[in-house]
Amino acid sequence: MNSPRLPCLERAGLDGWMVRLFNTIEENNLLWLTALGEDCEAAFGDALVDLVPSYTTLLVVFDPLRMTPCEARQQLVDILACLKPAEAGADGRLHELPTRYDQQTGPDLQRVAELSGLSVESVIEAHSSREYRVFALGFAPGFAFMGLLDQALICPRLDTPRQKVPAGSVAIAGQQTAAYPMATPGGWNLIGHTPVRLFDRNRDGFSLLRVGDRVSFVPMERACD
Repeated sequence: MNSPRLPCLERAGLDGWMVRLFNTIEENNLLWLTALGEDCEAAFGDALVDLVPSYTTLLVVFDPLRMTPCEARQQLVDILACLKPAEAGADGRLHELPTRYDQQTGPDLQRVAELSGLSVESVIEAHSSREYRVFALGFAPGFAFMGLLDQALICPRLDTPRQKVPAGSVAIAGQQTAAYPMATPGGWNLIGHTPVRLFDRNRDGFSLLRVGDRVSFVPMERACD
């Protein structure tokens, strides 16, 4: 844990507890959050309704007809008392997403290059040269928050979000990267596009990416202006 005050439990409505394990984003956080989720599934059994992980927290939703909030809290206290991280080798699936990086599909490539002090080609190289971990799903169905970016690429969101970001747009913001699974508003920096369908109602589980999976963006033919 990266703070002596953590972990801590926060009420989340009548049927949930937010377990805050960390106060900073680090890749190793996922090992602890994965273990916590597995322990919750075993301990809560049929009383568990949902688990919603993020970079630093896990929301535990329980059935209030099967367990009171106090009982759920005590269950979590007992789990946290002996929590150990998951094995580092227990990696999720690796997805290689073909990505076209150019300024037609990635209109913010030049902006990112200017903010980072890199050339456009160097931005592409830095983004596509590492694997990213899926830390959380949210914002829109199938939208996977992935990290962590090369430090040189860290840049703020747009001051004014776009009203519509095309499905498949590959983007970065802060320490994170993502690919938009559908057309939605968005304020991330667009640097490319993948043709892979990330959310499909005919797919088992709907979302291609799951928490814990690894993602590599593989450059397609480029046409950088």
